[in-house]
Amino acid sequence: MLTENFNYKITPTEFITAENGIKYAYRRLGSKKEIPIIYFNHLTANLDNCDPRVMDGMAKDVENISFDYRGVGQTSGEDAPSIQDMAKDAIAFIKALGYKKVDIMAFSMGGFISQELLEMEPTLVRKIILAGTGP
Repeated sequence: MLTENFNYKITPTEFITAENGIKYAYRRLGSKKEIPIIYFNHLTANLDNCDPRVMDGMAKDVENISFDYRGVGQTSGEDAPSIQDMAKDAIAFIKALGYKKVDIMAFSMGGFISQELLEMEPTLVRKIILAGTGP
């Protein structure tokens, strides 16, 4: 179900099971685009930790999708043992949604994950914004 609202607080949580067997919880808002922004959150964050002001602002111009990492929030499985494993999980999630190219906005630990993702699947990402993160 695609919501075309621009209000993160009322965006319903959706679920999709990826090829790796993980059932991911995610929220999608804004108008459907060929290339969405995938938001990578910080350590210990779940969907409810996304700042609605940031998410709402992005949704006015682009489709944006936030998700819970494996074993976090409403996503199934045990916590991933490494940043590399989290990147593999993120790739599986993006592919389950059917995207061949995405933009990424990443905060803190999300930046670590998305940098690993770039090494594994460099053609999957068109643009990336890394905020408050490290190498």
